[in-house]
Amino acid sequence: MSIKNKFKNFFYLEEYEDDEPIQQEPKPQPAPRYEKPAAAQQEVRKPSKERRQKAVENATATPNLVSLQSAVKSSKVILAEPRVYAEAQDIAENLKNKRAVVVNLQRIEKDQGLRIIDFLSGTVYALGGDIQRIGTDIFLCVPDTVEVDGAISDYYYDDQQ
Repeated sequence: MSIKNKFKNFFYLEEYEDDEPIQQEPKPQPAPRYEKPAAAQQEVRKPSKERRQKAVENATATPNLVSLQSAVKSSKVILAEPRVYAEAQDIAENLKNKRAVVVNLQRIEKDQGLRIIDFLSGTVYALGGDIQRIGTDIFLCVPDTVEVDGAISDYYYDDQQ
């Protein structure tokens, strides 16, 4: 016997019975995979435009989704320093366009400043926003889409006139 045969016998790679190889039974063939019927294989794909439109409709139907376009869009804060009462309407337009406005009334007469604050208070109330005093004659007006957190202390300097 050769070394090769001894090695095969040692590891039972070939089984011999009376020097004849044992006939092995044929291995069972695996079951064929399930195949779709011919009608299902010929499924017609929708054009990409229709698929996108359907995805948009599904996204608007789900309340937990946030549009990436609105997330990418940056917010603006407008700094306004009105010199006349007529500029209050421009400030109100910015609030209607969902922009926060910081209003500095230091360069306008007191009575005109009070009228502007009254006008802006009504505008902010109608929009559901908020108005806060952040300094001497400086106010922050925000629409309902902006949340203001924190507070400025109520200590103000006395006006010297």
